[in-house]
Amino acid sequence: MMTLEEKQQEIIGEFEIFDDWMDKYEYIIDLGKELPLIDKDKKTDDRLIRGCQSNVWLDATIVDGKMKFTSDADAIITKGIIGLLIRVLNNETPESVAKADLHFIKTIGLQEHLSPTRANGLLSMVQKMKMTALLNLDNNA
Repeated sequence: MMTLEEKQQEIIGEFEIFDDWMDKYEYIIDLGKELPLIDKDKKTDDRLIRGCQSNVWLDATIVDGKMKFTSDADAIITKGIIGLLIRVLNNETPESVAKADLHFIKTIGLQEHLSPTRANGLLSMVQKMKMTALLNLDNNA
């Protein structure tokens, strides 16, 4: 099982392969195709992430003390972005998710290569995942 840090380093390494941001976008879009999809009946208003340019739904469950995220989005680039976050935060404890320093986002230059609305959406996704983790911390206490 990879640590949170190892998962981030793996993503950083994958992004270093590409010189060009068009190739990186293509890669992000491809990653979105591997997204663990949310059940259709869970695509509800309360699971929508506010602050995203497109519709992004996120669901989280706790299995054996680890968070399992599923998601979907109606834009392919957004699917890839939430897919990256899920790849790093999936199967981590609520405490790890809540405290996670997602430095890979800055290291790969993702935020500055997104439009301002998408960059805000990215922050909203991170906040939603961390808030969900915090709520689960409280429930498990």
